[in-house]
Amino acid sequence: MEKVDVLICGSGSAGLCAATWLARYGVRCKVLERRDGPMKMGQADGVQCRTVEIFESFGIGEELLREAYHVLEVNFWADEGTGVIKRTGRTADTQPGLSHQPHVILNQARINGLLIELMQKYNDQQIDYGYNVTSVQVDSAAAADSEAYPVTVTAEKDGRTTTFAAKYALACDGAHSIVRKALGYKMIGDSSDAVWGVMDMVPRTNFPDFRKKSTIRSKAGNILIIPREGDNNNLTRFYIELAPGTNPKDVTLENLQRQAQAILQPYQIEFVETVWWSAYSIGQRHADFFHKDHRVFLAGDACHTHSPKAGQGMNVSLQDGYNIGWKLGEILTGLADPSLLETYVLERKKTAIDLITFDRYFSKLFSSGANTSPAEFQDGFIQSGKYTAGLTAKYDVSPITTALEGKQLASNVVVGMRLPSAQVVRFCDSKPLQLMKALKSDGRWRIMAFIGDLTVAENREKLNQLGEYLSSPESPVYTFTPKSQDVDSLIETIVIGHGKRHDVELEQIPAVFYPVAGKNQTRDLHKIYYDDESHNKGHGHAYEYLGIDPQQGALIIVRPDQYVSAVLDITDYTQIGKFFAGFLKTQATPETTEHSYRTTSPLDSRL
Repeated sequence: MEKVDVLICGSGSAGLCAATWLARYGVRCKVLERRDGPMKMGQADGVQCRTVEIFESFGIGEELLREAYHVLEVNFWADEGTGVIKRTGRTADTQPGLSHQPHVILNQARINGLLIELMQKYNDQQIDYGYNVTSVQVDSAAAADSEAYPVTVTAEKDGRTTTFAAKYALACDGAHSIVRKALGYKMIGDSSDAVWGVMDMVPRTNFPDFRKKSTIRSKAGNILIIPREGDNNNLTRFYIELAPGTNPKDVTLENLQRQAQAILQPYQIEFVETVWWSAYSIGQRHADFFHKDHRVFLAGDACHTHSPKAGQGMNVSLQDGYNIGWKLGEILTGLADPSLLETYVLERKKTAIDLITFDRYFSKLFSSGANTSPAEFQDGFIQSGKYTAGLTAKYDVSPITTALEGKQLASNVVVGMRLPSAQVVRFCDSKPLQLMKALKSDGRWRIMAFIGDLTVAENREKLNQLGEYLSSPESPVYTFTPKSQDVDSLIETIVIGHGKRHDVELEQIPAVFYPVAGKNQTRDLHKIYYDDESHNKGHGHAYEYLGIDPQQGALIIVRPDQYVSAVLDITDYTQIGKFFAGFLKTQATPETTEHSYRTTSPLDSRL
């Protein structure tokens, strides 16, 4: 029997994202995939803004953006009683201020490929193809022992049966999850009578907006047009509403083509090449349970299903893996208590239920026909934009999401939600960049000190007091960071000043905010930023965007996944230690000093 720390069933979006996080922590896992090789062509393709932010934080955002189609505009078309469609409106696909990243389109196979390449780069993590999982069992009595391997997974390959013993297992094996069925869990919810067809094809048409995201509502039905990546072949996706009561199994490609031609009247369309097509009834369901003894966890389509039109499926699945991956990494490297995994269930079950609620609304909006005017439909579509961008998830209070929410300190920062990003200027080299660039997916927590204008003596004193606390024996930086690692490897301190950066000298900033780190043990100056005018890209007005008063400032604790844990008064820094004591394991003795830390582990350099 082979023993593994984490066994991941399925190499879809959820499984690969979790495996990538584990590889980042240096943790080897076993990924079993029933296919005989990597996905060659996936059905999912919409990549919401939040997912692009995640890829950026892993350092692979540029590759994604370079290869993808960028969705910049939505066009609305409708038949207003004349029997033919006409354009009724336009809007930006992502409303200003939601994210610094765009909504893009890229085939799921390539999305998966980027994650596979990254996890191989981190620790040569591989996928074992051709395995069919046949059974999963959990020894509930042994599960209470954090060092035990209570999960037994049996899988078959080429007629041979292999048994694995795992500390943890993730069910990332899709809507027909074998793991979920083995645990006796069920999907609850219902299917609507709405039936949709989808096809990826190359059109020859005089319809003017087929290279823009477009919605078309006519008496003959509805179409959502999604241009695909690649400028040369005009590959386009059509989502086509079919008549209520249609049996998806009876639908043919010719049915879809005729329906599309009828909806597009008076425009003509020929289908030069069809790459893929399907038909489905819309179902909104979620699993009745998301875990077994906090040792087996369901993720992705194994625990929630919905319609594909809002582009949520691949994204929410990937973000399930993103949520649980870093938590497993911290637990298995001895940094955090296993109870941290309870927050996965708390956070992602709520996300799944919210997704299904939204999907019902969005599907109903598309199928509302004459009951919704073109203006009402466009307004509803725009109002849904924050959700479809992936920016509405709000996690409830838990050990890592506190009730310490100072709305009067940062009115646009919500505890439990991802930290909004704005442009700042890096102090050491005057480089303008998004604040999100400082929040890499490298396993680090961040203590972000928005200190205001450091030419003001009162603000300098506040920063000095914070620096003294963070460099003291009582500091969580020294209490919870392993002595074998850099002092900033677990908890990174970041300063964001306000005003004229050239009026401040480095020596006015406490050294704890630019610690000795890295292979050569030199001072890292890349942790100090300013909300100031840049040389070439204007002013980001980050304090204004986040709702922070420069006279008052704020302390923001940010999780490794860029979600906000707490917003504190800049003088209330002792709360930081109390917060981290709720889930991190004590590593260092009180006598430890910064110079005792050295870089010796795979996690040493997270820059």
